[in-house]
Amino acid sequence: MVNLIWFSLIVIGIIVAALEGNLQKVNEAAFEGAKAGVTICFGLISILVFWLGMMKIAQESGLLQIFAKILSPLARRLFPDVPKDHPAMGYILANMSANLFGLGNAATPMGIKAMEELQKLNPDKERATPAMITLMALNTSSITLIPTTIIAIRLNYGSSNAVEIVGTTLFATLCSTLIAILVDRYCRRNYGYK
Repeated sequence: MVNLIWFSLIVIGIIVAALEGNLQKVNEAAFEGAKAGVTICFGLISILVFWLGMMKIAQESGLLQIFAKILSPLARRLFPDVPKDHPAMGYILANMSANLFGLGNAATPMGIKAMEELQKLNPDKERATPAMITLMALNTSSITLIPTTIIAIRLNYGSSNAVEIVGTTLFATLCSTLIAILVDRYCRRNYGYK
């Protein structure tokens, strides 16, 4: 559906530009946008590769397992209907850990695997379970200690202090996660998502 919306917007834009005689400007904008996109991607790739490498080191050194143990009691309370030793819990903890470090791109595959494992526990395959809803809410709002993607964008555009946003990002994501948990619990209690 989103692809259809974007395609429609592009086609409408080209038609309007053709009617107004501005096809040359559309062509120039497309090439400038592509150039800017490639430039931004190279800047993001370098930072993401660095942090993914750091995550790999953290994983190999056992640091992620320590974070998983720290997050485990919280995860047990947030996902009471997921068995303790089920593979879904491991993927949920890995997803939460990656999101803590601002590695949304690295967290996504773990979140997908967690959803696949949660679907195996789902008695009604056509409806999301409360654990699936909670995971989606947490994954969308997750607390971020190090916003690597934003830091990479700021560095790419020559920021003199790219990491100055860490404190405000931490506060904002803490608020969003708290609201997500409260709304999730409210919906579970009042709308029968138990």
